[in-house]
Amino acid sequence: MKLLAGNSNRTLATAIAEYLDMPLTRAQVRRFADNEVFVTIDENVRGEDVFIIQSTSYPANDNLMELLICIDALKRASARRITGVLPYFGYARQDRKTGGRTPISAKLVANLITRAGADRVLTMDLHAGQIQGFFDIPTDNLLPVPLLANDIREQYGRAAADVMIVSPDVGGVVRARALAKRIDADLAIVDKRRSAPGESEVMNIIGDVAGRHCILFDDIVDSAGTLCNAAKALIDQGATEVSAYVTHGVLSGLAAERVTNSVMKELVVTDSIEFSDEVKACKKIRSVSCAPLIGEAIRRIANEESVSKLFD
Repeated sequence: MKLLAGNSNRTLATAIAEYLDMPLTRAQVRRFADNEVFVTIDENVRGEDVFIIQSTSYPANDNLMELLICIDALKRASARRITGVLPYFGYARQDRKTGGRTPISAKLVANLITRAGADRVLTMDLHAGQIQGFFDIPTDNLLPVPLLANDIREQYGRAAADVMIVSPDVGGVVRARALAKRIDADLAIVDKRRSAPGESEVMNIIGDVAGRHCILFDDIVDSAGTLCNAAKALIDQGATEVSAYVTHGVLSGLAAERVTNSVMKELVVTDSIEFSDEVKACKKIRSVSCAPLIGEAIRRIANEESVSKLFD
């Protein structure tokens, strides 16, 4: 088995390699003067089981091209099996037609990865579970619920009985229910109306949140507008404090500033996406490493063991 890392999140790739107690494969992933991606694998990979660690986060198109070219380089170097490890799968929010003459970009990206030569894909907390079916190759979708549930128990301890898990929208109820069940907590739902892409207005809270420690749980935080509005609505309804746990911290634009100025106690995200300098400077944002989860899944795939048992 070999691990190859792109440039999207070298910190996470190094942590995964440390968990597996093996070095990253020597390779050059660089740019020509006109920004074309060039890849050279500096080790023999013939007959090897190779895992490419590369989130397709910002800049999404550059990181996606790096992934595709790494796959092609490995295919032409006679790697036995190539697994694309995408801690964050970009374009996942474009998983259906939202109007006339619009693309289903998640399916297009799945096709590109498959046609480039990947034999399987390992990702985490897809925006929509049906995206697994967009791939014509085996695809494992890791769930971060055990990882985040352990952090909640460590942070709240005996006060966990007062915790209430809150879904920031109706579409995330299944995800939030899984976390609530894991820590034996109650569940509430924020009913919101979105007036335009990237904007939302909270309309109603379904559930009694008065006197409770509320934890918003979602898969992606981008502009952070939805989370901040939901947190304010929960406080207005009598919640004693509000935190948020999110799998993928896209945190674009003024997101870090919004979190800083919000009523949220803290925002906890995994390190599936490398933090920008603005996010690192935000004292309210904290990360939980997903390296052990991804590393163990890689080990199980390489050894032909069950991945689903990680979530029993």
